[in-house]
Amino acid sequence: MYVQVIDDTRGHTLAAASTTDKELAALKSKANVAAAKEVGKLLAQRAQTAGIKKVVFDRGALVYHGRVKAVADGAREAGLEF
Repeated sequence: MYVQVIDDTRGHTLAAASTTDKELAALKSKANVAAAKEVGKLLAQRAQTAGIKKVVFDRGALVYHGRVKAVADGAREAGLEF
């Protein structure tokens, strides 16, 4: 799973996180709700390091449940505002 914080006006990625990141290497499964939540937390930490505190969550055509919801929940828990 890959997630990004993107500045749409400039077309630049400001922060990103993935289940392939070294910080998440200890995850038993990289394709479940628990992993998605950890990716959301990591993204929030990286966004805050970049000075970003508030974002708009764009899930595209994906339904807001399961792993998509878990990413948002993890990011919120880590302090990112939607």
